[in-house]
Amino acid sequence: MNVQERIAELTRRMLRRKLYAVLSKPLVPEEKLKGHLVEHLEYLIDLEKRGVLFVSGPLTDVGGSPLSGVGLTVLRVTSEAEARQIAEAEPFAKNGLRAFEIKEWTIMEGTLGLRVSLSDQSVEIY
Repeated sequence: MNVQERIAELTRRMLRRKLYAVLSKPLVPEEKLKGHLVEHLEYLIDLEKRGVLFVSGPLTDVGGSPLSGVGLTVLRVTSEAEARQIAEAEPFAKNGLRAFEIKEWTIMEGTLGLRVSLSDQSVEIY
């Protein structure tokens, strides 16, 4: 078996699910964002409830220090245009407080675990 055939064999069943990553960074000091934080959180929670938001949160360096307000949001949408429309409507961006860039991301491999404990009605994602 040659290299190309082996690659085809290894990737044949991979997910190949396209998502869109929105990388954002503040254009103003963090304290100026606080006036729109509630609106920002409500916007993301609404996207989550509608099934559009896959994951979102701040990025940090390996030691856990914030990267100057840099954030990552991954959207379940079908096009870059749809991701851009959602990113432009996000309250921080809409009010000129954050800039963003969009990247297409293809999920190929990985795992997602979910544990539901009935005795205490807890849920763990790992």
